[in-house]
Amino acid sequence: MNDPRTLALIVGVLALLAIVTAVGQFLRRHPDRGLDPAAIRSFNSRIRGWWIMCTVLAAAFWLGTTATVVLFGLVSFWALREFITLTPTRLGDHRALFWVFFAFTPAHYVLVGYDRYDVFSVFLPLYGTLFVLARVAIAGDSKRFLERTAKIQAGLMVCVYCLSFAAALLQLPVPTAAATEAAAAAAEPVTSATTPANFRLLFFLILLVQFADCMQYVWSRMIGRRLVAASVSSNRTWEGLLGSAVSTSLLASALWWAAPPYQPWQAALAGFVISLMGFAGGMTMSAIKRDRGVTDYGTLVTGHGGVLDRIDSTCFAAPVFYHITLLVADVAVR
Repeated sequence: MNDPRTLALIVGVLALLAIVTAVGQFLRRHPDRGLDPAAIRSFNSRIRGWWIMCTVLAAAFWLGTTATVVLFGLVSFWALREFITLTPTRLGDHRALFWVFFAFTPAHYVLVGYDRYDVFSVFLPLYGTLFVLARVAIAGDSKRFLERTAKIQAGLMVCVYCLSFAAALLQLPVPTAAATEAAAAAAEPVTSATTPANFRLLFFLILLVQFADCMQYVWSRMIGRRLVAASVSSNRTWEGLLGSAVSTSLLASALWWAAPPYQPWQAALAGFVISLMGFAGGMTMSAIKRDRGVTDYGTLVTGHGGVLDRIDSTCFAAPVFYHITLLVADVAVR
């Protein structure tokens, strides 16, 4: 991607990460500053996770749309694996899971890559659900049937369907000022070809989700008093949620230029919603972990849990941000 704005956004984020990493290492090497060592370790582990995600995502951007869609497909596959292995399965589930992993998940991302929103928007919620129910029933094992099928469907929806809306941003018609004027003059709709603006939208989403998650932790540690749900999460507070939402809104407003067709106030609203949805995703997946008696979904990301621990917020925020962007783009064209 040789677009100046895209390069500025990616280089700026990587430079900011370098500065924050230096600060984290300084605090780690100077424990006499009076800060909680556990909080510093958690902060540094989150920064390592940021480096992995941003570096891989930036590399995928330069390889193009197909590589980025494939990347998200692989992430979905691995996240679904972590989700399913969290609870035991019965023999009657195995063939349904085989089709879910090796047929429905790849087919869904093929539809995303070909920009078939009319199909992929209903493919898994409708046909995937019907298939899972029927295939498990045909296996002839009715013990805890609803519980078993609900688990598979929930994993498919969260890890594959919801996350795929992040990749689908690459195919979303994004009206820039020039494109909108040209389309209006020709009385034609804006095309859905992938542009640098699409890549910036995706990076904008990932950046805000991760920033909101970090700010939720920081504000909860600084001024947090009232826990949202103590039995689900011991470090998520109402003060942290509010502080994260406001901070993310301000950052989104400052970066509105990177995310056409947003205006500053629209970007601020989108940032606020992203923060809330990311929080909802983190709480939901934490509730599942508490139910199963585990701390993390996996250990792929060294020192910071599994893949699903890193993308839980994105899974909830991506479809909402996609549809907000779709609405804003439609308003911009009109």
